[in-house]
Amino acid sequence: MIETERLLVRPWRGGDRDDYLESCNSEAVTVHLGGPQSIEDIDASLERVRISQAEHGFCFWAVERKADGKFLGCCGLKVTADPAFPFDGDIEIGWRFREDAWGQGYAFEAARACLDWAWANLDVPRIVSMTVPANRPSWRLMERLGMERRPDLDFAHPAFAAEHPLSVHITYVAYRP
Repeated sequence: MIETERLLVRPWRGGDRDDYLESCNSEAVTVHLGGPQSIEDIDASLERVRISQAEHGFCFWAVERKADGKFLGCCGLKVTADPAFPFDGDIEIGWRFREDAWGQGYAFEAARACLDWAWANLDVPRIVSMTVPANRPSWRLMERLGMERRPDLDFAHPAFAAEHPLSVHITYVAYRP
C-alpha cells in the first residue's frame, strides 16, 4: 500500500492479529489508551478496520519492517464517528507501535507517509489527531509532523468518566499544505 525507506504500511493480513495481540496489547503500549483490550474487543476493532478499508479506502493499516518482515504495529487514518468529539466526521491519523519499536523513528516515518498519502488521495482540508496530555511521546510526534495544537478542540473522551486521568484529550491538526 504505502512504502517508505524502512517500512510497508499495508492492509492487515491473517497473522497480524496474533502479532498485534502479542506486541501491541500490553500494559506499556496501552497505558494511555485505557489498558489492554479483550480478545473480543480486538476482534471488533479489526473488523472496524476492515470495514473502513472497504468503505473509505483507508484504515489504521498494519506496519511491517521491510528488512525482516516483522509486524511493528499500526498507523493510518479513520473517519471520526462520535458526536462527543468536536471534530466528528473529520479524518483522524493515529498509530500504535510495539514497545521494542519505540524510539527508532518508525512512528514518525509511518505517520509522515500516511499524511502524504492522505493529501494525495483525499479531498479534506485537515487531518486531526488526539491523545491525553500525559502521552508526551504521542503529542511530540504530532508536533514533529508539523501539526498545530488546537486547545479549542480538546474534549472529554466519552469512554472515561470525567474524573478519570484519561478523560481529557488534547487535539492537534494538520492542514492541507
